[in-house]
Amino acid sequence: MSDTTKRILVVDDESSITEFVGYALKKEGYSVDIFENGEDALNAARQNPYDLFVLDIMLPGMDGYELCRRLRSITSAPVLFLSARDTELDKVVGLEIGGDDYLAKPFGVRELIARVHALLRRGSGGDFGYASHAITAGGITLDEDAHTAKGDNGPLDLTPREFELLASLMKNAGKVVSREDLLREAWGWEYLTETKTVDTHIKRLRDKIEAAGYDPGLVETVRGYGYRFRQ
Repeated sequence: MSDTTKRILVVDDESSITEFVGYALKKEGYSVDIFENGEDALNAARQNPYDLFVLDIMLPGMDGYELCRRLRSITSAPVLFLSARDTELDKVVGLEIGGDDYLAKPFGVRELIARVHALLRRGSGGDFGYASHAITAGGITLDEDAHTAKGDNGPLDLTPREFELLASLMKNAGKVVSREDLLREAWGWEYLTETKTVDTHIKRLRDKIEAAGYDPGLVETVRGYGYRFRQ
């Protein structure tokens, strides 16, 4: 599936923001649905497949955090948070509940599009016109080009961040990877010092591994150091 066919849901109660974001995304060739509150956005997500969600945090009624929690029960599509609050705590909360990236208001169109492109690339499971580069360990084969993780029991349904974490661990199978290195590799955020975010996502990753019929013990905790993917 090409980027021009991707479908994006945007929810923000500020019309100036939705007009700006909607125009920018449509100009890039995306299909965009816009909502002003979390309830309507959630209902739309239950009825339609979306490739990306752009959520304001400060929404009337159901806020963006709660909306993200509920979306995570029905989809693994990437979530980009928008917020006028630009503190590390806000970023950490957004990541811990299942968000994939965080963009502080005000933001420019180039930064918005760059974040969207990056998230859609990470979240894509479509076909590519070149040879795949796969890693196999623990009965799971991870293909970074096709962005898939699967084995004899079938595929794992992972968010972009969960996929990046699994890729980092599998590429270093048998070796301990620190929380700081996982933050840097999976999020690219040198300045985010709250490493418990990694623990939260590792727990979700283990749950996904187990739900797909694989051994969650493949991801081992090495106390005081980080995590290791068992060979």
